[in-house]
Amino acid sequence: MLLPLALFFFAQVPQSADPTLPPPAAIARYTVVGRGVQIYRCTTQANVFQWTFQEPEATLYDQTGAETGKHSAGPTWTWKDGSALVGKVLQKSPAPDSANNIPWLLLEAHSTGSSGALSNITLIRRSNTQGGQAPSTGCDAEHQNSLLRVLYQATYTFYTENK
Repeated sequence: MLLPLALFFFAQVPQSADPTLPPPAAIARYTVVGRGVQIYRCTTQANVFQWTFQEPEATLYDQTGAETGKHSAGPTWTWKDGSALVGKVLQKSPAPDSANNIPWLLLEAHSTGSSGALSNITLIRRSNTQGGQAPSTGCDAEHQNSLLRVLYQATYTFYTENK
């Protein structure tokens, strides 16, 4: 008798919401795939060597496989029409499927380029990440200040506010 009751209770407990999901009023305008590298530098802090994130370097592709733009330091997204965004992390969540994948993010976006496709974007979500995480080894005195380029792929969804 207790087992069915316990199963009913646990089935009713809601799963925790993904903090990188945008608010319900946000409207997805563009979804692209970024393919490139996450760049890390071997640094030392308090006599401990570690790979420190420097910047992303990726090409963005639409659903047809056509190149639509670039993703770079800032973090910045630049469309082929010259419009550009810089993002600020609002929420971060570990990738749900592997510790080797960089985290999922929700970012606040601010237009920095010319008028174009990205001009009215207010949020960016990074999800479905594959790879990109720095290894836990290989950074030592012999490799200090060297760069490491780790392959990654992610989905970037660009949102506007529902007005």
